[in-house]
Amino acid sequence: MSKIGLIIQREYLTRVKKKSFLILSFVGPILIAALMIIPAWLAIKDVDNQKIEVIDESGLFINQIKDTKELEFHYEFRSLADAQEDLNNGGEYTAVLHIPKVVVTLPKTVQLFYKSKPKGSSVRYMENAIEEVIENKKLEDLYNLSLDQISGLRPDVDIVSKKLNEEGETKESAGALATGVGIVLAFVIYLFIFLFGVQVMRGVIEEKTNRIVEVIISSVKPFELMMGKIVGIAAVAFTQVFLWIVLSGALIIGAQQFFKEDLLDAKTAQIEQMEQTLGTEAPKVSKGSQFVAEINKKLESINFPLVIGAFLFYFLGGYLLYGSLFAAIGSAVDNESDTQQFMFPITMPLILSIVFAQLVMDNPDGDVAFWTSIIPFTSPIVMMVRIPFGVVPWQLILSMALLVVTFLGTTWMAGKIYRTGILMYGKKVNFKELGKWLFRKN
Repeated sequence: MSKIGLIIQREYLTRVKKKSFLILSFVGPILIAALMIIPAWLAIKDVDNQKIEVIDESGLFINQIKDTKELEFHYEFRSLADAQEDLNNGGEYTAVLHIPKVVVTLPKTVQLFYKSKPKGSSVRYMENAIEEVIENKKLEDLYNLSLDQISGLRPDVDIVSKKLNEEGETKESAGALATGVGIVLAFVIYLFIFLFGVQVMRGVIEEKTNRIVEVIISSVKPFELMMGKIVGIAAVAFTQVFLWIVLSGALIIGAQQFFKEDLLDAKTAQIEQMEQTLGTEAPKVSKGSQFVAEINKKLESINFPLVIGAFLFYFLGGYLLYGSLFAAIGSAVDNESDTQQFMFPITMPLILSIVFAQLVMDNPDGDVAFWTSIIPFTSPIVMMVRIPFGVVPWQLILSMALLVVTFLGTTWMAGKIYRTGILMYGKKVNFKELGKWLFRKN
């Protein structure tokens, strides 16, 4: 086995046998699954049943605000003071909705009194229902239209976005689902570049301060040692990512099957509430089945083989690029506190790529998306956000080629710094000194 192979094996086995690696590999997927499952489960169980007394002084809203699974409206003909007193004394209602006579001209005079605050979505539902009644009243007075005629003025428009390729074929956009897939994979790359890049730097610093490196350098070249360490830790990263994906995926799928009926019921209730708010009719097919069919259709529009392949490439390419730079930093300093001046310019592109990702999600084909997905220091993050939406092949090839070329360049540069700095002790190094090491002849 080659010397680099032996170093890779040593770095890999040393780290995967640690208790911290084993704990993080199995606890990490549980935390990931919990972050996705618990909020969904809490949303299902967070039922806000409200029995609301409506005091309608205008007379326009009698039986106009429809009940939902959580909201029940009762229309009483008494004073607001009596209703408030009954509410304060623990009466049968949980809230009082007061609609004054001047609501059509002064809609902001509507008030809701409660002992326990209703959910924000419940308040918005009431606002939308009241706005619709006021709008209908104004149209009826202005144009003398019936409610049926007014309903016909509000078409239910749902734009289906389809991307046209060079062959003239169209493919429906995955929309929010593509955004979710892209940002999750981009964040995984971001997290592991930081996590394992810093491990490379700390490993180099530890071997340098313990003088272990002096023994190792006697039998291998500094460049071989640096590459072995970077690739060995990359293998550890791949192992942990694989375990995280498999285990967290299994936990999430299992939880989805366990809560399948609850999730469909919750989505059905949400659809019904939206339909009642918008005044549209419910489809004849099962709403839960329709929701599942829509999700499956969105999933089919994402090229998952390309997404997975690109993820593996950018994960490895981004790590190798930044890992070589972290190794160079570790070789140039004697302790971790001295790394701060060098860490900022290296980590800034990574941090900016997360910022740019927010813009890319909104406009994946814009100029910002193009340039940040081409520049190698930001492309591992940004391109993963773009790919689920569809990327022109030449842009993807150019981005990958530039990442490979830049990785080779940074590896050469890091090797020059590593070769000089790994055996240097006690000297405070700055950027000027690093520049001298880069151009020092062999």
